[in-house]
Amino acid sequence: QLNMAKKKEAFLKEFKEGPLLFKPTYKFDLYSDVYDTSEKKRKPAWTDRILWKVKNNSETSKEGEFPEEENPISVSLTNYFSHMSYGISDHKPVTGTFKLEMKPLVSDPLVTLNAEGEWSAEHDVLIRYSAGPEFPSSAWDWIGLFQINFRHVKDYVTYAWVEDDEIASNRDSKQVYMSGSEIPKMGGEFLLCYYSNNLQSIVGISEPFQV
Repeated sequence: QLNMAKKKEAFLKEFKEGPLLFKPTYKFDLYSDVYDTSEKKRKPAWTDRILWKVKNNSETSKEGEFPEEENPISVSLTNYFSHMSYGISDHKPVTGTFKLEMKPLVSDPLVTLNAEGEWSAEHDVLIRYSAGPEFPSSAWDWIGLFQINFRHVKDYVTYAWVEDDEIASNRDSKQVYMSGSEIPKMGGEFLLCYYSNNLQSIVGISEPFQV
């Protein structure tokens, strides 16, 4: 049914699926791996499926973005199987594991930044950064202090606003301070990240440094 629908329905044609190398996942007697023994004796079927699609640039990009380029996102399926040990339903659950690769959209960081001098909780500390001429800066941009193993933009230890906490500026770079009272007293290895409000993402990361 699914294969027939993919031939008829335009929105399904671009979806991919891995090979069905597992037994039909429906219909089982509860708490068993025996197919339907009720009066209906339904035929086994591959009812539970995982399909995926990567949107084309034409679907996601605005005019002038990524013209005639290959898609920056690549997805591949690494495994696709059912879990026969589960018996609380007449279906067996199916899982898929995917590998996602994201190609960089720019060859150079939009912002470069580094921690200046010795960093310690005993005094305010300094950050120097510079941005490219085309970078769309905002008053709501901020620089966060992160542990090197951070996983999310909200995992910052503390942060400084790039405008409110600016203390020096010249043609090539700007200097921002961060309060020493917010620096972790236990120290460790950290890095700085510049968050762009307009782009809603991190656009610059410093080299790791010691506090």
